[in-house]
Amino acid sequence: MSIGVNLLLDLVQRAAQILYDANFDIEVVEKHHNQKIDAPSGTAMALADAINTAMDEKFHYVYDRSQKREKRERTEIGIHAIRGGNIVGEHDVIFAGRDEVITLSHHASSREVFAVGAVKAAKFLAEQPAGLYSMKEVLA
Repeated sequence: MSIGVNLLLDLVQRAAQILYDANFDIEVVEKHHNQKIDAPSGTAMALADAINTAMDEKFHYVYDRSQKREKRERTEIGIHAIRGGNIVGEHDVIFAGRDEVITLSHHASSREVFAVGAVKAAKFLAEQPAGLYSMKEVLA
């Protein structure tokens, strides 16, 4: 993943911890090119999972509301996938409250950003003793 996506993972966790108690709803919207097969993307799921982890697993996921004819539940994260054109990758996490909306986003305009993240991680690992590391340590 890119450096930006990894930072976004941290930001959405902090935002969820603050905004959930203020009655904000959470939605994840992702967009990719029309050749991508999986939906939702792994990054969209990682964002939802990061939020859920930060909130002690209190959420459940709702995909494609078109089949669900009921009011939104307090403990749901909506996850939506859009496929079209040659969109490299766009991810928006929307925190919707009463009279205000906060959106945290990452938009990749080239696949190069993913290679940059991988190189940064490789340089970090080259200087570390054997062990298990995450991108959180790389970005610290």
